[in-house]
Amino acid sequence: MTTSDVSKRKSPRAGRSLLGRLLGAVAKLLLICLIISGAVALYRYQIRTSPRAGRKKPPRQAKLVQVIPVRKDDCVTTVAEMGTVVPAQQVTLQPQVTGQIVEISSDVVPGVVVRAGQKLMAIDRRDYEIAVQQRRSAVALAQRDLKVEQGNQAVARQEYELLDEVIADEDRELVLRQPQLASAQAALVSAQAALNKAQLDLARCEIAAPFNAIIQAKHVDLGATVAGNSRLVTLVGTDEAWIEVMVPTRKLQWLHIPQTNGDRGSRVTVRCSAWQSGQSRTGRVVRLYGELEPEGRMAQVLVAVEDPFCLKAENRDAPRLLMGSYVSAEIQGRTLASVFPIKWSHLRDNNTVWIMNDEGELQIREVEIAFRGPEQVYVRDGLAEGEQLVVTDISAPVAGMPLRVAQADEEAGAESLQIADVGGQR
Repeated sequence: MTTSDVSKRKSPRAGRSLLGRLLGAVAKLLLICLIISGAVALYRYQIRTSPRAGRKKPPRQAKLVQVIPVRKDDCVTTVAEMGTVVPAQQVTLQPQVTGQIVEISSDVVPGVVVRAGQKLMAIDRRDYEIAVQQRRSAVALAQRDLKVEQGNQAVARQEYELLDEVIADEDRELVLRQPQLASAQAALVSAQAALNKAQLDLARCEIAAPFNAIIQAKHVDLGATVAGNSRLVTLVGTDEAWIEVMVPTRKLQWLHIPQTNGDRGSRVTVRCSAWQSGQSRTGRVVRLYGELEPEGRMAQVLVAVEDPFCLKAENRDAPRLLMGSYVSAEIQGRTLASVFPIKWSHLRDNNTVWIMNDEGELQIREVEIAFRGPEQVYVRDGLAEGEQLVVTDISAPVAGMPLRVAQADEEAGAESLQIADVGGQR
């Protein structure tokens, strides 16, 4: 058998085998499609025929809040601003005579308190004592000359009367020696004035404190020669201090500023960050400067505080008000009648407040503010007596949302729950 005969026998058998495999693959594919289609149809049938749960609208939960009733009251306005402490009295003493410093008191030390009239320094007085003696001698000579002239005038009057002649008025003055008498009298007055000047220069050799003061600076030492333009010591008064408070011009309407010395200005409470908590001093508004502060264009109100260095017994435990200190001044202003005082923390955005109405719902209400103080605002319009002011912060307030008033135990439980949640998150 040849090779070509074998090939002719195998060709029909191979063709039938390939056709069978193709038919088997098509049958499997059709089966898979049928299975998938059946599964999809079954799923859709179950979805259409399965029972469905109806959706219900969840009940609205009332927000737990705290409320306080609002009440009308007559409230005193308070203007709180900053200011700088300056001396009410300050002077740099200069000598009125020339000489050498021969004595300086041990109290002439910066920070030491001195009393009015207390001796601080002394200038060499020997030259001025000699001048006083010379002027006294000149006064004695002038007095002698006046007495001699008075005697001469008495003699001239007797002679004039003995002559018994009619003389013109001009001649009579010469005969009676009236010009000589006037000259002697003028010489005595001049000598007495020179003596007074010499005694005054001698008294000026002692330098004394003109008022109750504290030594701020000493400018000379023992042995220095001083003249009229020399600086000796700088003093700051201790009876009173001033505070220059910068106040916006729009707030001046609330303050009582004296126009005369007899008026009493607004009361002022002064505090300083360097003092202990709760410490303060009390002062009074005394004047308003006649010009605005050049940098901030603010008004300058002058406040007076007595005994700034606490030298009096009643102020012994009070804090000292040092010169140059930067302090806060709470100035009590005029009284507003029938307003609602509300804390700053209870005032919401855009001058609104939160009110809980009779139906237990939140109202966001705009109010008219009459005055803004450091801790409270005073509402003139927009509230009614006894309305419930919501003081609890609400993260997303919506007008009409239900509210309920928190009791003490509920508030404590809510706070503990918040603390536990925060701890769990950590």
